[in-house]
Amino acid sequence: MTHTKSQALFKEALHFMPGGVNSPVRAFRAVGGEPFFAQRAQGARIWDVDGNCYIDYVCTWGPSILGHATRAVIDAIQQAAEFGTSFGVPNPLEVELARKICSWVPSVQKVRMMSSGTEACMTAIRLARGFTGRDKIIKFDGCYHGHSDSLLVKAGSGALTFGEPDSAGVPRVLAALTLTLPFNDLIAVKACLKANKKEIAAIILEPIPANAGLILPKAGYLEGLRKLCNAYGVVLIFDEVMTGFRLGRDGAQGLMGVRPDLSTFGKVIGGGLPVGAVGGRAEIMDHLAPLGKVYQAGTLSGNPLAMAAGLAQLNRLESELGFARLELMGSHLEKGIKKVLKKLDLPLQFYRVGSMFCLFFTGQKVTDLTSAMTSDRAKFGKFFHALLKAGVYLPPSQFETCFLSLAHEDRDIEETLRIMAGALKKI
Repeated sequence: MTHTKSQALFKEALHFMPGGVNSPVRAFRAVGGEPFFAQRAQGARIWDVDGNCYIDYVCTWGPSILGHATRAVIDAIQQAAEFGTSFGVPNPLEVELARKICSWVPSVQKVRMMSSGTEACMTAIRLARGFTGRDKIIKFDGCYHGHSDSLLVKAGSGALTFGEPDSAGVPRVLAALTLTLPFNDLIAVKACLKANKKEIAAIILEPIPANAGLILPKAGYLEGLRKLCNAYGVVLIFDEVMTGFRLGRDGAQGLMGVRPDLSTFGKVIGGGLPVGAVGGRAEIMDHLAPLGKVYQAGTLSGNPLAMAAGLAQLNRLESELGFARLELMGSHLEKGIKKVLKKLDLPLQFYRVGSMFCLFFTGQKVTDLTSAMTSDRAKFGKFFHALLKAGVYLPPSQFETCFLSLAHEDRDIEETLRIMAGALKKI
């Protein structure tokens, strides 16, 4: 494969954009080399500006659950655009999508649309603080909730210490209100709640973390969090920006059988267009303006193009029994990868839930961020580039999750398994 045009574009981009990209992971810093520039995408494949074709397991970081450029979604966007791209006043499509989300997710009685998952998580935190009258929150190592100040915080020196800013520009006084704990450790959560009685407004987490690779919750962990939140009067927030409407009609919370107080969504409900949402119990949601004193607003909230695309995507998932098909494909891929790992006797870890999966380059079981960080990132980088050269595109970081779409076929999975086996033999 040649990447002459991509290389030229990246060189030019470096002059006009920090790092040559508009989102850090796209720069390929975690795997080395330079990024390719996409020209188009269709179904399960993406083409770069040099004409190279890749089987795509990034799927726009999750939202392309039907595959790229699905006719139903494109038609919905085009039809909506004929009437205008933005109104700044209510439109029927946002009511229809809100109704569908509330009907699909039992924990959601009311929903507020916005423009990104980051905005949704930021709003959920503000809403929990406004509802409880408390300031502190708990988040977990390895769970990413966007780049708002309260959530861009890393763990301090101990389990019960205040958080430290994870980025320049985040005030320490604000970071101190965020307590960061290890994922899958209920004892640490209980101790933290006990040490901060009537000070914790919310616990926010990805019920299945998908931003540090893919990490599965231990049996009873989510149920334990629900009980602790009930006992201490804390709002439980599930960040389902990744898992919502990808793991089923009611996302990870339905799969795991645990209902949060608030949920945040994004990705799939926009059909690839910028969108986010926060939803939950009506008594909490009604604290949002204009009914309550918690302020949130956005000119593009409920944008008609995003609403049309999201509705088309969810309707297609429902009509085609999409979740069942995605589970079958995920199972096919899992069996194939585990067979390869066993045959080559490689000490790697593979995790999957539905259409989401991750391969960790470590011999240690991954249950939290600490164990995920034992992965050999240099080996992953070699693996990534070997696959890319052969026409398979995975996320350019060991600590990201891969995605399947309904456009992936058995032949795509078989070809991927063959290429993976070849790449793993050389590492």
